[in-house]
Amino acid sequence: MNLSLSSPTSQSSSSSPSASSSSAGGGAASWFSGIVRGRADRSASMKTAGNLPAAENDGPIKGKNQFRGLMFKYGPKAIQVAFKTGEHKQQVIFIGGLTDGFLATEYLEPLAIALDREKWSLVQFLMSSSYSGFGTSSLKQDSTELDQLISYFINKENSEGVILLGHSTGCQDIVHYLRSNAACCRAVRGAILQAPVSDREYKATLPETAAMIDLASSMIAEGKGSELMPREADPCAPITAYRFPFESDHGCDAFICLVIV
Repeated sequence: MNLSLSSPTSQSSSSSPSASSSSAGGGAASWFSGIVRGRADRSASMKTAGNLPAAENDGPIKGKNQFRGLMFKYGPKAIQVAFKTGEHKQQVIFIGGLTDGFLATEYLEPLAIALDREKWSLVQFLMSSSYSGFGTSSLKQDSTELDQLISYFINKENSEGVILLGHSTGCQDIVHYLRSNAACCRAVRGAILQAPVSDREYKATLPETAAMIDLASSMIAEGKGSELMPREADPCAPITAYRFPFESDHGCDAFICLVIV
């Protein structure tokens, strides 16, 4: 299915503005920051895709928040859909954070352009934990579905290798996947951890966390780890006791703390 992936608004995750500004505002100019600045200049006057220069009309970006590429199913679940720019044999797979899905960060546009020039495709994909599904999923499930996606590229498109790009909790997915010795791990040629986070440290700053930890611990001890916590445990999505960030002491593999200096 050839189509354009677009968003009605210019929304992005909280970390993406800083990532874009730091790339575009650095002291030394680079080929990537040049793409970022050039895209910003063009978007100020560009109202439709027809206003793009002729040389860019067949590139990965059609317009602001509009990607040109291929959407496909990589697994049996309804949510298991991916979108790929370009027809290259090497892929950079973007793995978003909590509540993310397609078009998660603004840097994906200049990244798609830069990768296309280097003969790499950018891949965005949905999995069971995408959007509000993270509370009832796990890193183990994410790893299984990521392995399915990589298997698709190996078996259906004769991939020559992939690079994993994790944003926020997507970094935790990468660490878990590479530790799992999954079937397709050897196809991974590199990994990028962008804006890694520690959910445990963040939750420790919230006043309601202590009570939620006690409740989750009790539920797990009673064999109810897969049941949902009260709404106040996480206002963003339903979340199980097993998934609650602080439960690693009880064998939960849902969150790995990352601290990168």
